[in-house]
Amino acid sequence: MTGREAPAKWRPHSSVRHHLAEGARWHEGRLLHVDLLRGDLFRSDVRSTDRPAHVLSLGVPLGAVAPVAAGGSDWIVAAGDGIALVGAGRPEWLARPERATGRSMRMNDGACDPAGRFWAGSMEVRAAVGAGSLYRTGPDGCVERVLDGLTVPNGPAFSLDGTSMYLADSAHGTITRHTVAPGTGRLLGSEPFAELAAYEGRPDGMTVDDDGNLWVALWGSGRVRCYGPGGEVLRDLAVPTPHPSSVAFGGGLMAVTTARHGLEHPDGLAGAVLLRPTTVSAPPAAPFGSIPAA
Repeated sequence: MTGREAPAKWRPHSSVRHHLAEGARWHEGRLLHVDLLRGDLFRSDVRSTDRPAHVLSLGVPLGAVAPVAAGGSDWIVAAGDGIALVGAGRPEWLARPERATGRSMRMNDGACDPAGRFWAGSMEVRAAVGAGSLYRTGPDGCVERVLDGLTVPNGPAFSLDGTSMYLADSAHGTITRHTVAPGTGRLLGSEPFAELAAYEGRPDGMTVDDDGNLWVALWGSGRVRCYGPGGEVLRDLAVPTPHPSSVAFGGGLMAVTTARHGLEHPDGLAGAVLLRPTTVSAPPAAPFGSIPAA
């Protein structure tokens, strides 16, 4: 189906309303998401309307998490000024590259690629132009800056074979597609994928479905958009609150996180995790440190 669709029947997962819900990921049959500025990770059983389980509270902004494939940690996180592994105890920091910048920096969105590398962006808290970066963490725990000059990086999202990475810069309304070397994770080149006018909203969290299409939450416009691999708009779905922030698929449902942050008069669904039935499916969250099949 192409073009715009009439508003669908969305339902809030529970009565909980978050300040800035982000980072929706499907993992082991449950939905993960963060309340970013409060530093909290939640896990929801979407088959019920129970309140989400509170999994982590880091005390610093928590942009994104990914499960860890093996070892003594449960999660790799983009949090505060760096990237850490988290298990039952305190975070084990792999690197804190934004700590000594002299600016008020924090980590933002992130995800693992199919090869088990964790990619996460950083931004200045007031969205200073060009202050942000993108970091890649290999399964060996080595953290490298791979892009700079970003403002509000969101995503990334990866093609099913891991050779393409979609990265949004929300402040500029752009989505760029980067070519990724499968063996090393090195970025080989990039091309513009989509550019959105201000009235269309700002591209925020993204995911790639099982057909290779890119789904993007459009902050500020109350919409979620689906792009085909060639950049064509396939679907444009209305969301009943202005700030959708990420999108995920699992269990026959589409899940969209939303936010109260930035709204002077939040509506009753702002900050909810919203669900609707769908036939679209997508891979679950790729784990950190996984070894791809030969």
